[in-house]
Amino acid sequence: VGRFGWKASLPSLRAQAALALRNDIGITSSIYSSESCTDAQPGCGSAPSGRGEDGVEIADPLLDLVVEFNAAIAVPTRRKPDHAMVRRGGRIFEEVGCHSCHRPSFETRFDATAPHLSEQTIWPYTDLLLHDLGEDLADELPSFEATGREWRTAPLWGVGLARAVRSRAGLLHDGRARTVEEAILWHGGEAARAREAFIRRSEDERSALIAFVKSL
Repeated sequence: VGRFGWKASLPSLRAQAALALRNDIGITSSIYSSESCTDAQPGCGSAPSGRGEDGVEIADPLLDLVVEFNAAIAVPTRRKPDHAMVRRGGRIFEEVGCHSCHRPSFETRFDATAPHLSEQTIWPYTDLLLHDLGEDLADELPSFEATGREWRTAPLWGVGLARAVRSRAGLLHDGRARTVEEAILWHGGEAARAREAFIRRSEDERSALIAFVKSL
């Protein structure tokens, strides 16, 4: 079952890392051993490569280290979770229905190979499922069984620190939203009811909800 990628098309962090290595920087692996060349790039397939004796450019032991590094990245600490405005925003977040897709918490399974990640309560604010978000967010690029209108619910933890990492960071799958409010207003399809409930709230209530999301 897919849980990784914008359209939940990848089943594991290893598959996600290997696909990013190939598609983003052209490094092949045992999982994706072919070049990501298109018909519009006639010289791509014949260009020099760094393939080793195993026929790929990154050996499994090095790929394992990339995966382990990504799995070990710590979750950002929440900011001001007990602030009155943030707590109020959390209540409004549930009242307008955001939590139905942005599910607050999960319990991680036991994994003997990763005891430090096992049986922990995490708060990613996602259900990791696909949802139809309407025509305005559609990219018309289906991925496996996901249509062009469907997207995996994006985790919200760390959203409030996006601009600290990159000053011009945008939200949503293509970075089109400049603010949390814009991201909410782009929601359609299955999320249209929650969006309309957000719009109907007072300015103070909308500000509280946004403060809550930024605190995650």
